[in-house]
Amino acid sequence: MVTNDVVTLSMHIPDNYLSPSTGLMFTVIMIPIWGLCLKYVMTHANHERMAYLGAGAAFSFLIMMFNVPCPGGTTAHAVGGSLIAILLGPQYATVAVSVALLLQALLFGDGGLITYGANCFNMAFVLPFVAYGLYTLLTKALASGWKERVASFIGAYVGITLAALCVALELGVQPMLFRDAAGQALYFPYPVTVSVPAMLIPHLLMASIIEGLVTVVVVEFVRRTAPEIVAGAAKPAADGKAAKGLRTPVWIGLGLLAVISPIGLLATGSAYGEWGAEEFKEATGLSYVPDQIAHGFSWNALLPDYSMQGLPDWAGYILSAVIGIAVMTIVFRLLASGVKDASASKGTKATTA
Repeated sequence: MVTNDVVTLSMHIPDNYLSPSTGLMFTVIMIPIWGLCLKYVMTHANHERMAYLGAGAAFSFLIMMFNVPCPGGTTAHAVGGSLIAILLGPQYATVAVSVALLLQALLFGDGGLITYGANCFNMAFVLPFVAYGLYTLLTKALASGWKERVASFIGAYVGITLAALCVALELGVQPMLFRDAAGQALYFPYPVTVSVPAMLIPHLLMASIIEGLVTVVVVEFVRRTAPEIVAGAAKPAADGKAAKGLRTPVWIGLGLLAVISPIGLLATGSAYGEWGAEEFKEATGLSYVPDQIAHGFSWNALLPDYSMQGLPDWAGYILSAVIGIAVMTIVFRLLASGVKDASASKGTKATTA
């Protein structure tokens, strides 16, 4: 948004800010990516890893609710995709973040349905694969010592920053490609020269740092507690007791995040797309409202902006967080029912022998 001559953007691109053709293009791009990643997960995961994948999806959902104030009067948030990628693998991260983004769009109106493919491309594909790729390269190139932590931080920092750059470019090309007869933008109205710095500055100075720090702290905790679940672990534990013992602190942590989620309401400022068409002129300072933002597709979410009528904002936030955790748990338990647990089958064969 433009407030006091400052433009602020959101990682969640809302409907009508990209053309339907742009949204369709990214959906077409994502279909084979979703298919390949889901196939990989269903082929390589066991029930234990699926349980942690559900927890990772819940974490991603929750961490995106925590808006933090950034320079220029805007807000930003981490995504958690790099964390899931480093712990389980980038394919797992693509599946987890995609499910979290779908729930946010359908139930809470956070991100669009037409733009769902683009949002997944940025946050569920670019972010985790870049983060994991850099992490892998750096752990091989850096000297021993703090190399795991440095690699985790840099991978996460660069991953979410490049995802933010993709958002800026996708939005910034809209006014060049889609204008009405009067020359006014039909969708997002600002060019790349505005969208890129507006998107990158808050991430370089705040959101990317948070993504990096969260990734380092959680990966280090898991590495010490249950190293066998980390992607590329040299030798998984035979009985998996350490991984099972990690479940309790993981779910306690998710519960605490849900309880403190209203902290996200304390951040001053807002991100681009968090106003209706009637507020557009006042929020942006433009002399017109782009036609498709004023009259385009509209989805009536059940709990818009993580709120519920009749409840205080803080209660709506906590309820939304609990719903998010519950839905992620159900979805990934259903997926786990289709997974053949390799460790269990090996144990059965050994007993039979």
